Amino acid sequence: MKRLHRLGEWLVAWLSRRVFGLLRLLGPDRASNLGAWVAPRVGRWLPHHRHALENLRLAFPEKSEAEREAIARESWANLGRTVCEYPHLDALYDGDGKRVESQDATKAQFAGIRDGGRPVLIFGAHLANWELPAVIAHAFGQRAAILYRTPNNPFIAADIVKMRGPIMGELIPAGISAPIRMTQAVDEGINLGMLVDQRFGRGPRVPFFGHSVAANPFIARLARRFEAPVHGMRAIRLPKNRFSIEVTAPLDLPRDAAGRIDVEAATAMINRVIEDWVREYPGQWLWMHRRWRP
Repeated sequence: MKRLHRLGEWLVAWLSRRVFGLLRLLGPDRASNLGAWVAPRVGRWLPHHRHALENLRLAFPEKSEAEREAIARESWANLGRTVCEYPHLDALYDGDGKRVESQDATKAQFAGIRDGGRPVLIFGAHLANWELPAVIAHAFGQRAAILYRTPNNPFIAADIVKMRGPIMGELIPAGISAPIRMTQAVDEGINLGMLVDQRFGRGPRVPFFGHSVAANPFIARLARRFEAPVHGMRAIRLPKNRFSIEVTAPLDLPRDAAGRIDVEAATAMINRVIEDWVREYPGQWLWMHRRWRP
C-alpha cells in the first residue's frame, strides 16, 4: 500500500509538471487569462464557493447577494490567475516597470529595508498574486526568509522549493520547527516575511470586519523580542495583467505599561491593516478560506 501511495504521489507530481509546462508555453498573459476564465466557472460548483459567500455575508452585510456573488466570482478569477501565473513568477517582475509598478514611497521603503543594517518583519495577505512581493523583495537585494506551507505531496514540495528558492531566498516550511527557524533567521539579521491573514487557532482573538477571529501573533512576538521594525507589503492586481507593489512605513505598534510591544494589540493592528487592504480590493482576496470559524 505504501508503494502504491508513493506511486500515486509521483503520478500527480508528473501531471503537475506537465500542466506547468503547458502554462509556461502559453506565456504569462495567456496563462493568467486562462486561469481567470476557468476558475470562476469551476469554483462556483465547489463547497468553497459556499464558504466564500458565508464569509462575504459576515464581512459585508450591507451589500446585496448579487454584489457578494460578484466579489466571490472575482475572487475565483484572481485565484485562477495566481495559480496559472505560478510557472511565470521569475518573469512577472522585470525591473523596468512594464509589468510591475511602485510609487516612490515604496521604492524608498525598499531601499531603507535593504540598507538599514537590521532585520525587519514583513507581513502580507492572500491578495492579488501573493507570491509576487517575495519575488520582488529578493530582486531588490534583500536577504530574506519566507514562511511557506509545504504541500503534502513530497514530489510537488521538492519541485516548489526548486522553483521558488532561486527567486525568493530562504524558504522555511510551516510546521513544528518553523517558529525556531524563524527566530533563528531574525537573530542572524535576516528579514522575515509571512502571510498572516488566515485562521491561527492558537493565536489571540482580534477584530476582523467587526467579528472576532483567531489571528497569527508571530510577527508581533518577534517584534517584541527583537524590537524589529514591522512593515506590511502587498501586491495589487491592475488591468492588462499588471501589478502595483506597496510597502507600508514601519507600524507604530502599541506597547504595554512596561514599554514593550503588546502582542495582542499589535496583532490586532496588523489585522486592521489587512482589513483595509481587503476593503479596498475585495475581489482580490481569498474569500474561500474559513477565516471566521471558531
